[in-house]
Amino acid sequence: MSFNFVRQLPSPTEIKEQFPVPADIAALKAERDKEIADVITGKSDKFIAIIGPCSADNEDAVLDYTLRLKKVQEKIKDKVIVIPRVYTNKPRTTGTGYKGMLHQPDPEKKPDLLAGLIAIRKMHIRVMQEAELMPADEMLYPENYWFLSDVLSYVAVGARSVEDQQHRLTVSGMDVPAGMKNPTSGDFSVMLNSVVAAQAKQSFIYRNWEVETPGNPLAHTILRGAVNKHGQNLPNYHYEDLIRLFNMYKTRELANPACIVDVNHSNSSKLHQEQIRITKEILHSCKHSADLKTLVKGVMIESYIEPGCQKVGEGIYGKSITDPCLGWDDSERLLYDIAEYL
Repeated sequence: MSFNFVRQLPSPTEIKEQFPVPADIAALKAERDKEIADVITGKSDKFIAIIGPCSADNEDAVLDYTLRLKKVQEKIKDKVIVIPRVYTNKPRTTGTGYKGMLHQPDPEKKPDLLAGLIAIRKMHIRVMQEAELMPADEMLYPENYWFLSDVLSYVAVGARSVEDQQHRLTVSGMDVPAGMKNPTSGDFSVMLNSVVAAQAKQSFIYRNWEVETPGNPLAHTILRGAVNKHGQNLPNYHYEDLIRLFNMYKTRELANPACIVDVNHSNSSKLHQEQIRITKEILHSCKHSADLKTLVKGVMIESYIEPGCQKVGEGIYGKSITDPCLGWDDSERLLYDIAEYL
């Protein structure tokens, strides 16, 4: 094997001991976790808004952004639960390009995985402490989840990972909500099969251990649109798509049927301003159908301080260096609109 073993990294336990979550923040997270779980199980009728940058590329800008979210959350807390997107691992369609802060704490410098592990943990904890909001991240590498298992209140499994056995089995051991996206093909059955696997008891090898998991009843679906054989984007957020998913859930014995709709990616064809219209259409569908009101638990929005995106090195503060995002003014207005519509 042509592997160059650069260095052995610290274990998750060692990293957690070096950068612990303060006790008061851990207690606050437990409260928040229950509040979010109650939405997934149907005990609460609040709406979830998972919102933030496509990639959390700069700690200061991410903190600035999440502190703005904190002020909005306080005003809409009776109706909406805001979960900041703090995405530190970025899947790349071709396997090349910026792969997130885990790989490059500084996007303009070469990869440094040890520095990345420390940087992402510190950033998540700062968000928890300063914004008092509990973050979401994508589980791109199942082996790395343990480094962040005590800081995340929501986990997403991406379209390119959802068919992978290790991702599904790792979710079965989580105690927080985990969203399984539809694959890029758009196949709902594949997505639901992933939920079945994640909700089931499992035995497997994880970080050199034989482990057993109880299954995660909070595992659910995320609709993010699809791509056909011609490379064209096919949205799946429309009323008919949501009803189809509701009916497919009914044919399976799954706990807590639930769906989050990702309003960017193939649902918007990455036209970031379309996220506003799509969110409002979803809310209208839920108001029109009592079944959809019980199924759709929230939306996932890509948003940052500045609208659009830039290339690495352009240096515009608070502007995405990956997919284009809504700017802050539109994002703030959209969150208030969601709360007013509910």
